[in-house]
Amino acid sequence: MRNIFLLVIVSMVFYAYGQKRLPLVYNKIGINSTPADAPIKMTLFKRFQHRTSKTSDPNDVYDTDIYSPKSATYLASKQKLYIQSLEGYETIVYDMNTFRKIKVIRHTFKAGQQPLFGDKHTVFDYTYKRRKSNFNIFSGKPVESCLSHKGKYLWVTYYRRSYDANAESPSAVAIIDTDSDEIVRVMPTGPLPKMIAASPDNKYIAVTHWGDNTIGLIDIDSEDINDFKYVKHFVVDYRVTLDFGGKKKVNRDNNCGYCLRGTVFTPDSKYLLVGRMGGGGIATFDMESKTYLGTTFGMKTNLRHLLIRDGYIYISTNSTGYVQKAVLADFLTKRLNTSKKNNRFEAWESCSVGRGARTIVVSNSGKYIFACVNSGSKIVAIDAKTMKIVATVPADSFPVGMAITDDDRYLVITSQGRSYGGGHSVMIYRLAFTEK
Repeated sequence: MRNIFLLVIVSMVFYAYGQKRLPLVYNKIGINSTPADAPIKMTLFKRFQHRTSKTSDPNDVYDTDIYSPKSATYLASKQKLYIQSLEGYETIVYDMNTFRKIKVIRHTFKAGQQPLFGDKHTVFDYTYKRRKSNFNIFSGKPVESCLSHKGKYLWVTYYRRSYDANAESPSAVAIIDTDSDEIVRVMPTGPLPKMIAASPDNKYIAVTHWGDNTIGLIDIDSEDINDFKYVKHFVVDYRVTLDFGGKKKVNRDNNCGYCLRGTVFTPDSKYLLVGRMGGGGIATFDMESKTYLGTTFGMKTNLRHLLIRDGYIYISTNSTGYVQKAVLADFLTKRLNTSKKNNRFEAWESCSVGRGARTIVVSNSGKYIFACVNSGSKIVAIDAKTMKIVATVPADSFPVGMAITDDDRYLVITSQGRSYGGGHSVMIYRLAFTEK
């Protein structure tokens, strides 16, 4: 039975990440959303891209640092935009007042940067699959990021260290001071960390390891970065054994156990919720007792992103192509009122957006949900009350990351691309709202 279940997980993740060729889309600056009479209008206003140096519009900026951009984080207090350039091993910083690049943070560490690591190269019981004289000389592939200490620090996870081809060994997370935009500390992580989240009370950082069904919990309840330390290693059911052997390249988008992805703390910081992209379900952890409570099923499968806003939990499901919402209190009540490790909660409102639903954000007004639809190369705006699509705008192939400004004026999209094309694009859409 376990083998059948694992086959289902692998099949679902393979479907989600399969390289079926889809049309490549590259849009003109000024393209608008449809329909024209929608309550929201999205207009492609600015783009930073590494596709073509021959551009006719000054707002279409050729930028060689845009190399497979994975995610975006907006820092309202400093009007900065941080783009994680996965294959470029860089974090690119833009000024959102001027829309100009102001810094490139390179995630390459040589002998001179070793004090950043504090003589640490691993955590928990993780070991390296190959010998090196210094494990902390490498380049890191930035994936996702989050802010802590009221925006003082930006935490950036590395998909893997450059010498770890199959992401079997410990990776790392960089801590960036957003005043100087310099890396001030690097901490080891488990294998293949993707999502990262800070608790609202600023006491913890959760580093979710896509690679082996675990989450590392870091105590950050200090103003001194040198005090930050791991306090718990959560495991969802079982740890994946990572030993692929030899030098053969392994597709770690498939070989990832439950492929843990979306990660969010509840507003009161009492619980941590983690989505299982492989096999479905949301794993819940009690932050007071530091225990895994179990996994709740009942939503669409292949869950990718989670967020909580105004008493609701919102999720995107990748291969099934949905955005769903539920009352957070109802979800937690169902979870907490059972002694079973696995339970079901089915009170979800759903909106079909098309295959490849990736990152989602909610407008600061709370009225709209925006979703990247990767396979359809589009962005959809959903009425959060009715859960109906109200507007759609084309995006460069293939949109994956998203951020919205605090005033709801701009929506930032990253397009990562696939092996046969697309991507290398960061798009900024201007938003306009009309009352009906």
